[in-house]
Amino acid sequence: MKALDYTVLILVIIGAINWGLIGFFGLDLVAFLFGSMSILSRIIYAVIGICGLYALSYCGRIGN
Repeated sequence: MKALDYTVLILVIIGAINWGLIGFFGLDLVAFLFGSMSILSRIIYAVIGICGLYALSYCGRIGN
């Protein structure tokens, strides 16, 4: 379970960095690398979104 948590955390951080790049510089790194809304980009966005939802469970596990 710990490996999954670290993997999810890394992907959420990557997603946050991408959003930071969009906010500060107008650069969507995922779209730049894999094409704007290509099937691969959509899969990446979906996986990172699911990881973000999973990361919500961290709030319930803090201090355990």
